[in-house]
Amino acid sequence: MKQLQTEGLLVLAGTPIGDPADAPPRLAEQLRTADVVAAEDTRRLRRLTQELGVEPAGRIVSYFEGNEAARTPELVARLAEGAHVLLVTDAGMPSVSDPGYRLVAAAVEAGIRVTAVPGPSAVLTALALSGLPVDRFCFEGFPPRKAGERSRALAALAHEPRTMVFFEATHRIGETLEAMAESFGADRPAAVCRELTKTFEEVKRGTLGELAAWSKDGVRGEITVVVSGAAPAGPAEHTPESLAALVSAREEAGEHRKTAIAAVAAELGLPKREVFDAVVAAKTGTD
Repeated sequence: MKQLQTEGLLVLAGTPIGDPADAPPRLAEQLRTADVVAAEDTRRLRRLTQELGVEPAGRIVSYFEGNEAARTPELVARLAEGAHVLLVTDAGMPSVSDPGYRLVAAAVEAGIRVTAVPGPSAVLTALALSGLPVDRFCFEGFPPRKAGERSRALAALAHEPRTMVFFEATHRIGETLEAMAESFGADRPAAVCRELTKTFEEVKRGTLGELAAWSKDGVRGEITVVVSGAAPAGPAEHTPESLAALVSAREEAGEHRKTAIAAVAAELGLPKREVFDAVVAAKTGTD
């Protein structure tokens, strides 16, 4: 187990996904007291601090996809010196389809304490508003941009039983919904949630086919898509001929008929008598 080596502290703080009033109270305190505030977009951070009436006392640095790899060692060095570093992204929690994972991993490896200020989450908000099952779910982030890669990724999820949550850009949402309808089935229930907690919040519910058609007119804003998981597969139907063939294959492999019948029945969850009758019927029919 990694032992903490320094007094440095890395804090991941959630920021509003829309309404500034949703900011957690501890966020303002962290902004006031952190030695370094690493922000995905420093301009958006300035707007947020103005809305919250907070003046950060520490140094503000950018931390986004383009400089994440280079800046991580700098921040870890400050943490190793005992600094209090606050990480915020444009909206929601850092690391969730946003910068943060590299810094957290590096800080943990260096034995630095990492904690969080929980805040708004587009994933959980959309899931709760979707009207779809929420007992089990998975977050799939942004689907691949290229059509072929996207189709392959969605096809791999076609039988996923959990409710799925995706992010998508406005200019790709129509293509993505069409691809989802093709991979998951046009009748699969889903919801498109846009501009969550903002003035023009909208949750459009329907089947993937209906949502794909609706999106042809264009969908604006920050978008989260929630898709129902695949329905449990029903029991497979077996004909007497197919049951007899399974038993015959086992017999040819060296099993006694009685053992083969019991094995097939157990494997398929069927009464042994049903499998036995199928074998007898097949044998009678061939005589």
